[in-house]
Amino acid sequence: ETMKIFLIFLFIALLAVSARAEKDFSFDSAAPPETKSRFAMLDDVRILANGLLQLGHGLKDFVHKTKGQMNDIFQKLNIFDKSFYELSLQTSEIKEEEEQLRQTTARLQINNEEIKNLSQEMNSKIEYLIQNKIQLQEKVWGLEDKVTKLATIQPTMQETNEISSLKAFVQQQDNHIKQLLKIVEDQHIQLDRQHNQIMELEDKLNHIELQEITDNSFLVDQAEPEVISSLVHNSTAVAYKFDGAAPDCTALYYSGIRSNGIYTIQPNGSEAFEVYCEMKFGTSWTVIQNRIDGSLDFNQTWDAYEHGFGDLKGEFWLGLNKTYSITAQGDYILRIELRDWKDNKRYIEYAFSLGSPETNYTLRLSRVSGNIPNALPEQTELRFSTTDRDMDIATNFNCPENYLGGWWHSECEETNLNGKYVTPRSRGRLDRKKGLYWKPKKGRYYLLKSTKIMIHPTDLKGFD
Repeated sequence: ETMKIFLIFLFIALLAVSARAEKDFSFDSAAPPETKSRFAMLDDVRILANGLLQLGHGLKDFVHKTKGQMNDIFQKLNIFDKSFYELSLQTSEIKEEEEQLRQTTARLQINNEEIKNLSQEMNSKIEYLIQNKIQLQEKVWGLEDKVTKLATIQPTMQETNEISSLKAFVQQQDNHIKQLLKIVEDQHIQLDRQHNQIMELEDKLNHIELQEITDNSFLVDQAEPEVISSLVHNSTAVAYKFDGAAPDCTALYYSGIRSNGIYTIQPNGSEAFEVYCEMKFGTSWTVIQNRIDGSLDFNQTWDAYEHGFGDLKGEFWLGLNKTYSITAQGDYILRIELRDWKDNKRYIEYAFSLGSPETNYTLRLSRVSGNIPNALPEQTELRFSTTDRDMDIATNFNCPENYLGGWWHSECEETNLNGKYVTPRSRGRLDRKKGLYWKPKKGRYYLLKSTKIMIHPTDLKGFD
């Protein structure tokens, strides 16, 4: 723009000079030609020089401004090239590490299968040797009977040699069996070690693949078992006999009810109330907590957690006092079902006891089965706490206030199935600590999409 303006200015100046020269020539022709020509040329030169000077300054400023803009552009391009190069290096490293982990996992899985096959072969050989041992022992016993009968008679050299050879053979077989048993034991130890390595590598591999939104998903989806836990399978609840309302959902199942839904129960010594019963594994479970979409705020008071809140058809918390009235009837198993944001499912089951209101509903757990690492302390009395009633007197840190929602907190661990409902888009660290997470003591966060807590009677008599 500046250059165009000065070019126009120069053009106008030249036109003015030309017009002035023609005027002087036409009107002042009588004057001496040398004098008029000399003054006209000086004025023209001055005007032209002034215009050229201003044009030079303008061009100089324009060049400096253009150089500055080009330098800024080159700096930004250098920064972009450097960032792109660093990202390319990081991407290459991640891909190389991922490929190495895949190869290592594949090798370990092959070794695992080989060890399993070898163990099966050894077990077959051991069974064969044991059968031979039994047969040889029977022969030895027969020979011993002969020796007893011939105690008064000197045995022949052939019989003596036969007995000695048989005894030596039996001893050799015993030693061989002991060696095989030792090898099998070593193979089992190696098999367990290989299995643990595979699990660790799968966890690392999954962490690389899902380090963005799915960073907190479970490892590999596994179908839930089609059979119920042995503790529930051996349940003594089959012999339920009751008058009026049933004591829990399991009693309803054995009375003939086979559909999920809301039913009225009346545990011994309590008033009747409604619960949600879920039929699965050939029985029925009483659901005490259900979270599916974050539509219900679980940051409630102690009174709400004690008496229950929510809708049994959607998200709800049954209530500590109702749960206690059910579990006070006998021994129960606690099942926690988890689903991540990739719809992978996990579960864990505990034998548990729930204390009375006088103990602030103290919880005590002992894991019995599951396909996810444990994230709750076992064989420890866990006191229930809420934001308005913190029972964790062992620390000065108010866990419920920091993590939101009532829960059996222990040393302010970050596992809280009653915390704030957080979606994967919430990337802030503060939201993560307040989220719906399953966090093993030695492991990473599992951001959860839905949770369900259920109870079922069991014949377990106590904790060891």
